[in-house]
Amino acid sequence: MSEETLARLLARRILLDGPLTVSAFMAEALGHPRLGYYTRQDPFGAGGDFTTAPEISQMFGELVGLWCVDSWARLGGPAPVHLVELGPGRGTLMRDALRAAAVVPEFRAAVTLHLVETSPTLRARQRDTLAPLLGDGAIHWHDHLAQVPEGPTLLVANEFFDALPIRQVQKTNHGWFERLVDLDPAGTEDAPRFRFVLEAFGSSGNRLVPDALRDGAAEGAVVEVSPASLAVARVIGERLAAHPGAALLIDYGYAHGPAVGDTLQALRRHAYAPVLEDPGEADLTAHVDFAALAAAARAAGAEAFGTVDQGDWLTALGIRQRAAILSAKATPAQAADIRSALARLVEPEQMGRLFKLLALASPGAFPDGAAPAGFERF
Repeated sequence: MSEETLARLLARRILLDGPLTVSAFMAEALGHPRLGYYTRQDPFGAGGDFTTAPEISQMFGELVGLWCVDSWARLGGPAPVHLVELGPGRGTLMRDALRAAAVVPEFRAAVTLHLVETSPTLRARQRDTLAPLLGDGAIHWHDHLAQVPEGPTLLVANEFFDALPIRQVQKTNHGWFERLVDLDPAGTEDAPRFRFVLEAFGSSGNRLVPDALRDGAAEGAVVEVSPASLAVARVIGERLAAHPGAALLIDYGYAHGPAVGDTLQALRRHAYAPVLEDPGEADLTAHVDFAALAAAARAAGAEAFGTVDQGDWLTALGIRQRAAILSAKATPAQAADIRSALARLVEPEQMGRLFKLLALASPGAFPDGAAPAGFERF
């Protein structure tokens, strides 16, 4: 009997129920409980499929940790306070953040750590990374943010929203139609292939397309929306409206949406791969609409600040000074690595401009025109 693959499961589902939305395809490809991409493997680092900022340099997580300490102090130092990370990867960011935050023992004593992670593989890596620092019993895992206990909250999400499922709509000469994933006739039962098609009648497309883009887009234009992302932003906003807190969202995307463009991409072994090829074997992501996230959180009662480019935010928080301190204690080879990591994180042609940050906070947490460190009011 042939080995069961996610491609065969999805092919049978399409044969039974018809084409899948892009959102459903992404959700299965990334999160299927047995065969999904994040369920089965550790995708981070040189041996994986992509590298995130915390894996590039300890400086990134350290500055995130100090931002949390500063926000906590400006909130009045609530104790206890829930420190929450969405999609914590290997735990690298949180390890570096907590190490830096140790300069304020009162903050460390107030923190209870909550990690929102569905992957058993990554939970194990997070335990390996963080248990030596905190003790195994001090880490609380949750499948969903709504499961984190109520109370004062500091939340971090680095490259979390880009992997949440999106829906795509395309402009035709007959209006807007949702893009779907169907079987490609060129495939076989043992080796199915997939292709994009458009829905038959356009009812979903007309409902999903943002009003700002409905009339002006050219024929063939693709627009992406992420109901899943907006739902998470609303939960964050509701939590911050009910309890003192702040949130830091870091991802790649565009500040002034909605925007036209097909940004759905697959990454495998640090290279782009065909989006519909071998579902479950590559990471799938899409650009984040930060304006939509901010609007959803504001509608739920939070305040929004930003967005700012990653390079500008890291510079404002002192990454160049931190790099100089580390370099002064390093060997020449280590100093060269620190300079390379700094450039990768902050330079506009690398991660410095594509990656952006949005801050959310409880109403009135930053009064009189003030804003969280590195931000201005949205």
